[in-house]
Amino acid sequence: MREKNSTNNLAPPNSLSPALSQSEREKPDLVCAVDLGGTNLRAANIDSAGQIHERVRNPTPKSVQAEDVVNIVAAAVRECEAAALKRDAQIQSVSVVVPGTVHVETGLVVNAPNLNSLEGYKLGPALESALDRSVLLENDANAATVGEMWQGAARGYQTILCLTLGTGVGGGIILDGKLWGGVDGAAGELGHTSIEPFGGVQCKCGSIGCLEVYASATAIVRMAREGLSQHSDSSLHSIPTGDLTSERICSAARAGDELALEVFRRAGVYLGVAMANFVNIFNPEMIVIGGGVSAAWELFAQPARAEVLRRAFYVPAERCRIVRAERGDDAGLIGAAWLALECGDLSPL
Repeated sequence: MREKNSTNNLAPPNSLSPALSQSEREKPDLVCAVDLGGTNLRAANIDSAGQIHERVRNPTPKSVQAEDVVNIVAAAVRECEAAALKRDAQIQSVSVVVPGTVHVETGLVVNAPNLNSLEGYKLGPALESALDRSVLLENDANAATVGEMWQGAARGYQTILCLTLGTGVGGGIILDGKLWGGVDGAAGELGHTSIEPFGGVQCKCGSIGCLEVYASATAIVRMAREGLSQHSDSSLHSIPTGDLTSERICSAARAGDELALEVFRRAGVYLGVAMANFVNIFNPEMIVIGGGVSAAWELFAQPARAEVLRRAFYVPAERCRIVRAERGDDAGLIGAAWLALECGDLSPL
C-alpha cells in the first residue's frame, strides 16, 4: 500500500474559463454542431471563439429506420442555418457526434448501443447527401474531451483523459494535444475496461466487469437496489423500484442515507481502480470527469482519488489532476465545433 499523500490535485471545477483574446473574438467562422444522443438531439451554432449562439433541441426518434435519424439531424441543421441568417451569419461547417464508435474517414457508424438503427450505417455520407455539404462525424465522448480541452476544465493542458459518467461510461484520450482514435478509430472506450473480471456484472457490450457497470448512473441504481435487503432502514425503500434514479439516490446520500452513501463510495472506488490503470498507462496531466453522475462529485471524488494514490505509481499519480468537467452537456457540442474548425486549419486553440 502506498503511503498517504496529499489530495491537492483533486481540484474542483473553475468557475470561469480564461478570457478570450481579441483575435479569437474577431473570428467570424461558424459551425453547426449536432450532438445526437440516445434520448435527445441537441444542435447549436458555435463560432471559432467557442461561443454558442442559436440552439435547437428535439427528441431523438425511436424509429428503427436510420433515415429518420438523418431527417431529424438535417432538420436541426437547417433550423440553425435559418436562425444564423437572421443575424447575417452563415454556417461554414457541420459537425455531428454520436454515442458510438465511428469511422471518421468514411462516416460509418460501427457500433451504437443506444441507437441500434445506425450500426453499420454510413451516416456521414447520408447527411452530406441530405444537406448538400460536407459533414464531420465523431464519437460523442471524444468530442466532449476536446470541448473540455478547448473551453473547459482542461484548457491549457495537452495530455488528458475524459470520462463521461451517464447512462453508460464514455471516454476520450488526448495525447500531446491530439485526439487519439487508434488504428480503427475505436480508442477511448475507457468505460469498457474490465475492473472486476471474476464474478463481475455483465455489461451490455458483452464483457464482464466493465467500469460502466460500476460507475454509471445505471450502475448506481442497480447497486442501490441490490443493497436494499441489507439496509432495512434506508429511505430508498420509500421510492417505488421503477422510480429509483441516480439523482434520487444522490439526494438520499446528501441527507445521510447510509446505503446511498455506500453506493457512491463504492462507485468511487471502482472509478479510482480504473483511473489508477489509466494513470500508469498514459501518465496524463489531468483526468476530467463529466456526465450526469458528476453532479454527485463530493460523494465519490475522494474515494476515487484515494484509490488512485494507493494503486498508481507515485510520480504520475501525484502529477495527475482529477477534476470535474466544466462545460456540462455543451462539452460535446463545443468539441464538435473545434474538430470542424481544426479540419479547416483554423487553429482555434
